[in-house]
Amino acid sequence: MEEHAEALEADLLRYYGVDLLDWHREALSSRRLAVLVRHLPPDSAFVRTREGEAAEWGLTDHLLAAVVDHLAIANWMFASANRDEYADPPEAPVPVPRPGAEAADTSDGPGEGHAPTRAELARFFG
Repeated sequence: MEEHAEALEADLLRYYGVDLLDWHREALSSRRLAVLVRHLPPDSAFVRTREGEAAEWGLTDHLLAAVVDHLAIANWMFASANRDEYADPPEAPVPVPRPGAEAADTSDGPGEGHAPTRAELARFFG
């Protein structure tokens, strides 16, 4: 809490109307302060400074990124299956970057530069 004291002080005032100095004055118990801090909303300054970009992504954001990734893979597979036999294969899609992921994880998707295998097709359509 000491690292992000300014963000915490601002959030306590913004969301609860509580001054952090009340804890130093012993008008606010440590238990009550801990409860208030634990239940700050995800868009609070304290949570965002502590967790970074990951705090900005909710369930809806993750689901939308998954939909975009699956649609891109489906389009890539369609283009791969319907391309001219002598044409270069289309580039594999790049997943939408997720917070906290340093490198894009393509273990569930197609590999670079090859047509999908039977196992990849079965996993995708299964």
